[in-house]
Amino acid sequence: MANKIKTLDTSIESARGIKARFQFSVKQFATETFTFDIDLTIPGQGVTALFGESGSGKTSLLRCIAGLEKNISGCLSVNGELWQDASVFVPTHKRSLGYVFQEASLFEHLTAMGNLRYAIKRNNQAANSQLLEQVISVMGIESILSQFPQQLSGGEKQRVAIARALLSQPRLLLMDEPLASLDNARKYEILPYLERLRSSFNIPILYVSHAVDEIVRLADHAVILRQGKVIAQGGITELFSRADLPLGVSNELGAILDCKVLERDKQWHLMRVAFNGGELWLPNVENKHNTTQRIRVLASDVSLTLSPHSDSSILNALSGEIVDIINDQNPAMVLVRLKVGKSYLLARLTQKSLQKLALAVGQIIWIQIKTAAILR
Repeated sequence: MANKIKTLDTSIESARGIKARFQFSVKQFATETFTFDIDLTIPGQGVTALFGESGSGKTSLLRCIAGLEKNISGCLSVNGELWQDASVFVPTHKRSLGYVFQEASLFEHLTAMGNLRYAIKRNNQAANSQLLEQVISVMGIESILSQFPQQLSGGEKQRVAIARALLSQPRLLLMDEPLASLDNARKYEILPYLERLRSSFNIPILYVSHAVDEIVRLADHAVILRQGKVIAQGGITELFSRADLPLGVSNELGAILDCKVLERDKQWHLMRVAFNGGELWLPNVENKHNTTQRIRVLASDVSLTLSPHSDSSILNALSGEIVDIINDQNPAMVLVRLKVGKSYLLARLTQKSLQKLALAVGQIIWIQIKTAAILR
C-alpha cells in the first residue's frame, strides 16, 4: 500500500484556513477573573501547535472550537464551513472533528478493533477498507487489534485513540496534550507515529502542548498564548528563532532548521544535511527512506569565534551575520541572533565574552555547533 493516501483531504484545492474569534470572562479562582480574547486565522492544513504555560487558554480554545463552550461570544469557520457566529451554532456532534484527550478513554469492554469499528459505525460517511488499513498501518497497531484496553500500554492506548478519531473522517483533528500522561519512554515511542500521521493524512491538526520538544518535531505553525490572548503566531522555524518571546524556560531557547539529507557516512555513523544557510554533520539516523530531518539547535550549544578554526573538535562551522543582541533573563548572559543564509540561529553568551570579542550588530562572525548537541 502506498505510504501517502490522501483519503482524509480537507484542504481541497484552496485551503481557506481556520478562522476563530472568541471572547468571554470566567472566574478561575475566588477573586481572579480570566479574560479570554482570541482572534486568529491559522492554516487549513498541517499541524498548528497551541503553546503556552498552564492557564494560558490552550484547552479553552480547543473547547471553543469543539463547541463545548456555549455561553460565549464568538465565531468560527473551518476551511470555509461556518460552525459558529452570532446567529449560528453547530452543536459538537454535528461538527466534523476528532478530539484526542490526554487520556485515551477507550471503551474497556471492546477490543482495539472494536473501538475502531465503533468509530466507523458512528460516522455518517462510509469508511472504506482502504482507509481502515491505512489508519491501522500509520499508527502501527496491527499486532494489538485483538487486545482489550487493559492489556495495552499507555502509548498503545493513545495510538488506538488517535486511530479511532481518524476513522470518524473529521475535517479537523484536535489533540489536547496527548502525550502528557505518558512517561518519557512511551512519549518518545509514540512521537514517530504522530510524525507519520502528519505526513500521511491531509487534515488540519490543532495540537496543544507545553513541551517544546513535541512542538519542534510535529508542528508546521505555532500560536503562542498568554493569559487568554495570542501574543505571537507564525511558521515554526521563524517563530522559534526569535529571542523576544517566552518559548518555554530560558534554557529551551534555540532555532529550528528543516534539512535535507545529503550523505550518510557509514564509517563514522554520521550524516551530512543541508539547510538554507549551509551544511551540518549530525549523528546518523538509520532510516534510509527519510530524506529530510528537522533539527533543533539550542542557543546554549552555539559558540562564536572571530575567525574559522581548523584545530577544533567541533565539526560544524558556519559564517553568519549578527542581527540582534538581546539581554538575557540572566544578567550575566546575552542572546545573539544570527542570520545564516536565509535562516536564523541564536547563541547564548556571557556578557564578558560579548565585550571581550567586541561583538556588534552587522558584524560577520563564525558560528560553531557541536554535532553531539544537535537535537531532533
